[in-house]
Amino acid sequence: MGETTDGSQRQEEPQLVADLLVSRLKAWGVGRIFGYSGDGINPLMGALRRAGGPEFIQARHEENAAFMAVGHAKYTGEVGVVVSTQGPGAIHLLNGLYDARMDSVPVVALIGQQSLSVLGSAYMQEVDLMHLFRDVASGFRQQVSSPEQAPLVIDRAFKEALATRTPSVVILPHDVQQAQAPELDQEHGVLSTSPVWRPAMVLPRPDDVQAAADVLNKGRKIALLVGQGARGAQEQVVALAEKLGAAVTTSLLGKPYVDESHPLAAGVMGHLGTSASGFVLANCDTLLIVGSNDPWTEFYPPPGAARAVQVDIDPAAIGNRYPVEVALPGEAAATLDALLPLLAERGESVWRSDVEGAVRAWHDLSLERAFTPANPVNPERAVHEISLRLPENAQVAVDVGSSVYWYARQLRLPPGVPAHLSSTLASMGCAVPYGIAAKLAHPDRPLIALAGDGAMQMAGLTELITVSRLWTQWSDPTFIVCVLNNRELTEVTWEQREMESEPRFEDSQALPEFSYAGYADLLGFEGIRVEDPELLGAAWDRALAAGRPCIIEVVSDPDIPLLPPFPGGRAQAESMMQAMEKEGPQTQHARDLLSVYVRQEEALDEG
Repeated sequence: MGETTDGSQRQEEPQLVADLLVSRLKAWGVGRIFGYSGDGINPLMGALRRAGGPEFIQARHEENAAFMAVGHAKYTGEVGVVVSTQGPGAIHLLNGLYDARMDSVPVVALIGQQSLSVLGSAYMQEVDLMHLFRDVASGFRQQVSSPEQAPLVIDRAFKEALATRTPSVVILPHDVQQAQAPELDQEHGVLSTSPVWRPAMVLPRPDDVQAAADVLNKGRKIALLVGQGARGAQEQVVALAEKLGAAVTTSLLGKPYVDESHPLAAGVMGHLGTSASGFVLANCDTLLIVGSNDPWTEFYPPPGAARAVQVDIDPAAIGNRYPVEVALPGEAAATLDALLPLLAERGESVWRSDVEGAVRAWHDLSLERAFTPANPVNPERAVHEISLRLPENAQVAVDVGSSVYWYARQLRLPPGVPAHLSSTLASMGCAVPYGIAAKLAHPDRPLIALAGDGAMQMAGLTELITVSRLWTQWSDPTFIVCVLNNRELTEVTWEQREMESEPRFEDSQALPEFSYAGYADLLGFEGIRVEDPELLGAAWDRALAAGRPCIIEVVSDPDIPLLPPFPGGRAQAESMMQAMEKEGPQTQHARDLLSVYVRQEEALDEG
């Protein structure tokens, strides 16, 4: 019995399975759920209302809600939770769930379904959800077919997501959500589970650690490739680099976990990486891979050119990208702690001097490129200017497209500043949903998002409506989206030129004009349009001081080339030039810029 406002007694409402599910989510420490409602999930929505939490964040689209759940997991280290109805709502989740799977973050999706009594009848919005999510949630996907099954399915979904860092899917038929919550007794066929999970401490065998030390001690030109698996081993990575005089390169996902002000930090590797990383990986004789599964294999040392050791929490990931001599399955920090005492101190060396010189040359090159004249604004300059002003407590979200290149090459992250993007899936439209999740997790920290106009038109604009609903609740309302507006799907254009020697295809690449700064004004944000590169610094200063969300619309030049670092980039540059010659005289500006970038790379390569 409960008490009403006048003191009289009232009958408590019977607890439903939906209420039990919400209680279980709380037991797992879930404070926030992202999603979009619908009839298939309405009982769960009612239970959330009755319980007063977890907080429900309504996105504008289920795909973006899934990205928010992934972003929550990336910025907090917790499980991201997303909710949708059946049919189209469930289908929309796939892109975000694949983002979670491919970037190895834990997400649980709670998905409504038609009642058990109509399944198999081709009912409205009936989709075979177990089959639909078979690949993306291969670790755990389960339909709750009885009330007694609900607690154990939730528990197993969270445990699997945490243990394997992949998405789990729980399918909730409408009538099961509405059923009365069971009292679980000790009987055959009924399981009582608990919402408890702790990670194991995984360490390699001592003889393998010694074998790894033997390889590294014999190396003369050592390089580290650091991925997101080193997120808890930043101090050990620096200590190891200093002891061995080793260069440190990173994957895109590993970039936030290395102090890029260090003289041995050579930056991001790969197609969109730095000239210093290109030098390091082309010349090293020993490679230590720490928590990385980066797919840019053509930028690794040629197979056989370097002896390799790999540290990874997942033994199955070791040796997948490069031939490895010694496998060290284990948690990065503890494994490096075991390895460090076995390594010989190097002191100064020719290799260390060469690496530090390559790093200085890369810094000079990135500055030169930021100030290379463009029509009207060089996008590298836009990112360079925020790099000079990035608050030490900022959070950064990056979209997919040409903006990733400028993030990798121009943005220096202060230690402790998280930056995330859809790296392995590389799905456009993630930056604003990620930024919302980051801001909700840490409302006292400024959020900076970098996006191209293609990504904004795909998903970012709609979720800025969500920002307009939420921002007044944040203790620090700074939510800045820098839109690089070049009216072009720039990365696709340059990829066609590079990989296919194909001319630009206007119908495919050109984007419609849109006033992003004007849209900001419409939403009650600060809107700033920049057409003069000399005004970029003032625009960032104004945005950081605005006291409200802001869109900086940078009218940028689509002809700034997305040139891979040399020595590997020579063939790509030739292919780009051939494609633009086919396009005709209108590409003269782009060809001139490409020639400038090639000369700069050649000068570095020769040096």
